[in-house]
Amino acid sequence: MPELPEVETVRRGLEPVMTGARISRADVNRPDLRWPFPDRMAERLTGARVDRLRRRSKYILADLDTGETLLIHLGMSGRMLISGDPLGRFVHDHPAPEKHDHVVLHMDSGAKITFNDPRRFGAMDLMATDGAEAHPLLRALGPEPLGNGFSEGHLVDALKGRTMPIKSALLDQKIVAGLGNIYVCEALFRGGISPARKAGRISSARVANLVPIIRETLQDAIAAGGSSLRDFRQADGELGYFQHSFDVYGREGERCRRESCGGTVSRIVQSGRSSFYCPRCQR
Repeated sequence: MPELPEVETVRRGLEPVMTGARISRADVNRPDLRWPFPDRMAERLTGARVDRLRRRSKYILADLDTGETLLIHLGMSGRMLISGDPLGRFVHDHPAPEKHDHVVLHMDSGAKITFNDPRRFGAMDLMATDGAEAHPLLRALGPEPLGNGFSEGHLVDALKGRTMPIKSALLDQKIVAGLGNIYVCEALFRGGISPARKAGRISSARVANLVPIIRETLQDAIAAGGSSLRDFRQADGELGYFQHSFDVYGREGERCRRESCGGTVSRIVQSGRSSFYCPRCQR
């Protein structure tokens, strides 16, 4: 599933085409994805101008001039692909319709934005912009890791006394929003902390140090266009490249990249997910 860097990469790709543009026609080609689409979704989107395109956790939010916000979740295999941009920012002509093109937004600029999702784990919803933060998918989320709310003090307080492993704690969306398996593994490597360490037993200084490390890891991934492992594509159809910079994720049995270490990357399973780390330099 795309994590924060991938979703932010898609948002940044969509922004110049969607923000300030009007949806001249919306095609909704099925009644549902993971959940049913909202009533009259095509009708409610058609004619609406996108005033702002933002991200909350792993969700893209398009604020419309109708007073509603379109929520987009890519799910496991969802893609938002741009074609036919007359300003030349995207070179792809409109492709022939595909089987899994579930929602198509025709913009008044001539661009077309297609939501393609073969596995149908994605989602779209419409909600009042004024009450967007109360949406069931958003209301319990913690602070954004790239925002001011994610501070050293917040993380120290949130992990105090926790008996769960630090890996599980950082994946808890109520503690910090948007982090997923890949970037938690990478951040813990950079911080020299084992994913199996109990969160409440890590010193406050080391926990506080994780905040800038998490931010740096995410920013590096965004700069590389995210990570393409299976289905992820940027909005222009290109792959992300951060997977070539992984220090531990997916590198089981390979040599640790810290020159002074000499250890070997290991894999353990935590709550059904693979955790990759170096037992020698992550304590």
